[in-house]
Amino acid sequence: MLLGGRLLTGLACGVASLVAPVYISEIAYPEVRGLLGSCVQLMVVTGILLAYLAGWVLEWRWLAVLGCVPPSFMLLLMCCMPETPRFLLTQHKHQEAMAAVQFLWGSEQGWEEPPIGAEHQDFRLAQLRRPSIYKPFIIGVSLMVFQQLSGINAVMFYAETIFEEAKFKDSSLASVVVGIFQVLFTAVAALIMDRAGRRLLLALSGVIMVFSTSAFGAYFKLTEGAPSNSSLVDFLAPVSAEPAGASVGLAWLAVGSMCLFIAGFAVGWGPIPWLLMSEIFPLHVKGVATGICVLTNWLMAFLVTKEFSSLMEVLQPYGAFWLASAFCILSVLFTLCCVPETKGKTLEQITAHFEGR
Repeated sequence: MLLGGRLLTGLACGVASLVAPVYISEIAYPEVRGLLGSCVQLMVVTGILLAYLAGWVLEWRWLAVLGCVPPSFMLLLMCCMPETPRFLLTQHKHQEAMAAVQFLWGSEQGWEEPPIGAEHQDFRLAQLRRPSIYKPFIIGVSLMVFQQLSGINAVMFYAETIFEEAKFKDSSLASVVVGIFQVLFTAVAALIMDRAGRRLLLALSGVIMVFSTSAFGAYFKLTEGAPSNSSLVDFLAPVSAEPAGASVGLAWLAVGSMCLFIAGFAVGWGPIPWLLMSEIFPLHVKGVATGICVLTNWLMAFLVTKEFSSLMEVLQPYGAFWLASAFCILSVLFTLCCVPETKGKTLEQITAHFEGR
């Protein structure tokens, strides 16, 4: 029963992570698409924080029941929402599309009708030779890969251990503190997304993560050989001549690095890959392309989570975090060289950019 429930929940989350960003990008004004698109990630981290808080007072069965409430509301409210105008146009439903625009925007002013002729084509592998297809495809997949290689799962993996070694009275507070940081800085990102732009926030986020993962590596290098009160790092040597006070001080270095990393990730590499994924693909390949991007993200998350412990055994913890820092450097370079700015542009203008028009 539990395995079946987890399977269905995972299926539903996978579908939602694909459909929600695309739906929002197709119904939003260009001027607020960044704000609304970032709200997907904001709602995800808010839900995680609420689950942490509810877990303090509820047993797991009631927590599962409570988890039924948000999707029930979504099911009811989505019954009142129209299909996206762009999709309706591909189905030759022009009148319904204009009615959807009127419902969503209040008027047809500012609506730019996409060129429908090309949008009725089915996706074929031969289309990958076209710059308007392969360029956004490479960017979308690369963003998902770099997001998972940034070290986010590694940091979350160590969160409670780090708080324990910093001598927090209740190390379970680690989850709540991490959740609060994620919510606050994801909200900041959503508010400034349409002013600062995607590229700037991605680059800034990557630079912050470079410094924080480097500091993490330095922490583990300095504490190499120190005793640990967590089985997560019990492959470290059990003998240390370092005084307890110094160990606690170094643990606070890790706490600061962790908070800095989470803030940096939440400002850029948390929400923006999902936002850009929903913006950069032409309509006739969006379903297939975004599906591949989401599959890449979840597959990379699985591989990183599964192999992280093995990686630390081979490279040592400091080596694993310095490797994550190297990937963060690559993500900054990739952002500056390859990722276009989509701030304030319509989806048609973004497609035209990749086509060279």
